[in-house]
Amino acid sequence: MNNNWKIYMLALISFLVGTTQFSIVGMLDKIAASAGVSVSTAGQLITVFALGNAIGTPIVMIATAKMNQRKQLLMALMVILLGIAATLLLPGFGLLMASRVVLGLGTGIFVVTAYSLASKLASPGRQGSAMSNVAMGFSSSLVFGVPIGRIMAASYDWKTIFWVIGLLCLLAVFLVAKTIPAMEGEASIPLSRRLAFLKNPRIAFTLGITFFVFIGFSVVDTYITPFLAAAMPSMESSMSVILLTLGLGSLMGSRLGGFLADRIGVVRTLFCSMAVQVLALVLLSSVLGWVTGIIIFLVVWEIAVWTFGPTQNFNLVSLAPESSSIVLSLNSSFVQLGFAAGAGIGGISIGSFSILDIPWISTVSVVIAAAIAILSLSRGHSVVRLEG
Repeated sequence: MNNNWKIYMLALISFLVGTTQFSIVGMLDKIAASAGVSVSTAGQLITVFALGNAIGTPIVMIATAKMNQRKQLLMALMVILLGIAATLLLPGFGLLMASRVVLGLGTGIFVVTAYSLASKLASPGRQGSAMSNVAMGFSSSLVFGVPIGRIMAASYDWKTIFWVIGLLCLLAVFLVAKTIPAMEGEASIPLSRRLAFLKNPRIAFTLGITFFVFIGFSVVDTYITPFLAAAMPSMESSMSVILLTLGLGSLMGSRLGGFLADRIGVVRTLFCSMAVQVLALVLLSSVLGWVTGIIIFLVVWEIAVWTFGPTQNFNLVSLAPESSSIVLSLNSSFVQLGFAAGAGIGGISIGSFSILDIPWISTVSVVIAAAIAILSLSRGHSVVRLEG
């Protein structure tokens, strides 16, 4: 029996769980007002989610390696439901922070397990497509989750979207229990073996580049709603449309990365991505007050960031093809650590300066990433296949 529909179901559920991460970006100001905290403090909800995901996921996956993967999916969904219940029912900002840690952990477990399951459910020779479908489901939550969160927060209460996700996750529990076979998990890889890859200079430098690029992304993305409100207050009614446009830019970038890597090589694609990010951010800071210019340069920046993502994944696999799952897992953790650090740095920055200054903070981070790449090449620790 064809398993394609099960793979698409996993992709749809991945969209749901991804929305728990990205939806609050579009309503950060509403959450801050509801909780009685500053926007910079509310931004730390992104930080703790990402830390829960980056640190907790590999530990739990190692601890539950002997569990069959259907049970792992169900466990992840139950953790997500616990986090949603805590978000909806528990009072106070401190407990809201704790619920974000739980949601980050559940999301990480689900996505990692869904990738593995999709490859096993796929027909021979279709494993890559199956995994990309799950990836597309998760990345689509960035495209649509942010504006959906904004629309619901503006029309109802910011917690409304979590009621909807919670109900759909309950349905997902039933569907997974009834339709996903009890497949054995993959062999456990000790944490020490995973971390040993950081001793490889090429991989360590490459992960450092990932870290600083996504710090730069998170600094702006976490506070994009209050930034837009400050940069173009007359466009408040069009905020959800602008956020959707930015999300579509990220989708375009994900597609463009693979295309450019094939056409001009990995080296040029990665460096072009970072160069365009810096240029777009500098130009963005130069046109504040011009609505059309702000939107254009934000979209260009978004495309450039997400051009970097899939290209960097391909680059890492080419550096360690025999251990692709480990290096991709490490890269995912460094992406989440970048999200966490960027949200924290952005919060400190807007507490000390103006929120309109955050593109400059992002620019500095991307320049550091490019400098690491150049330094690595000069030292002979090539972070990319030069023949690419």
